[in-house]
Amino acid sequence: MEDTFTIANKNYISRLIVGTGKYKNFKETANAVRASAAEIVTVAVRRVNILDKDQPLLMDYLDPKSITYLPNTAGCYSSEEALRTLRLAREMGGWRLVKLEVLGDKKTLYPNMIETIKSTEILVKEGFDVMVYCTDDPILCKKVEDVGACAIMPLGAPIGSGHGIQNKTNIKLIKKQSSVPVIVDAGVGTASDATIAMELGCDAVLINTAIAEAKNPIMMAESMKHAVIAGRKSFKAGRMKKREYGEPSSPTTDLI
Repeated sequence: MEDTFTIANKNYISRLIVGTGKYKNFKETANAVRASAAEIVTVAVRRVNILDKDQPLLMDYLDPKSITYLPNTAGCYSSEEALRTLRLAREMGGWRLVKLEVLGDKKTLYPNMIETIKSTEILVKEGFDVMVYCTDDPILCKKVEDVGACAIMPLGAPIGSGHGIQNKTNIKLIKKQSSVPVIVDAGVGTASDATIAMELGCDAVLINTAIAEAKNPIMMAESMKHAVIAGRKSFKAGRMKKREYGEPSSPTTDLI
């Protein structure tokens, strides 16, 4: 059987979610998405062109019928902004599955968890399936789940920083306590970071900047695909126990 995971009652094979921002053009975006084999792509609703009909649209390059579009609230700093943005997304495309971001600081781009929790609760009551960008605090992540989030998305490091996962212990605690998918969102810089996220037991990884700002985005997208697969297989295989001292890898009895 295929090793799938489920978000809002839909199964996905690929455990790599990719963003669509920061690329040189839509053609490069589409080529990177295809190389990654991702089945879900995030789209910043506030940055979507809806006025200039002479400009290309992302939908011209990535068919929303064959890939899941995940509208997000990138750039929103209040509950009111985020709610308005996602309500607009539902009116524009009928999307119910959305990614919520309510940022609290323009320098660190850390989420404002008070506004995030409030927004999540409102959106769930309005019928949205909400995937939530949040801090790596297990207590707050549990609260986000309790108000109805369909996926928890703790940051590994600040958005776009490329530092990788800074607090493995917290990510493991969040995964252990959660009954919904846990997806590392933000901070991944290279393929090994994605592998680590999956080895910690996470259900998926969301990556944008690490692919878009690579010298070769298409090759990096492909490497992230393999990194996520390798990390997932490593987690399922079960790693060896760590030992205090060395232990010979060959038999120590019946030697010549």
